[in-house]
Amino acid sequence: MIKTDELRGIIAKNGLSQTDVAKMIGVTPKTFYEKMKNGVFGSDEIQIMIDELHIDNPMPIFFAHK
Repeated sequence: MIKTDELRGIIAKNGLSQTDVAKMIGVTPKTFYEKMKNGVFGSDEIQIMIDELHIDNPMPIFFAHK
């Protein structure tokens, strides 16, 4: 389960919108919002976000336990 609140904070800290990140990972904004709602992203999408958003410690965000 992904901690979407923390991810939203990181997106904002980088001065980006969720639409910007959707384009970055190659999905539509609607698909991105659905993925955020469900807390599920593919490994390629996660890697792009880690790299592009400069996430130093991705484990607690992308691989969080409920």
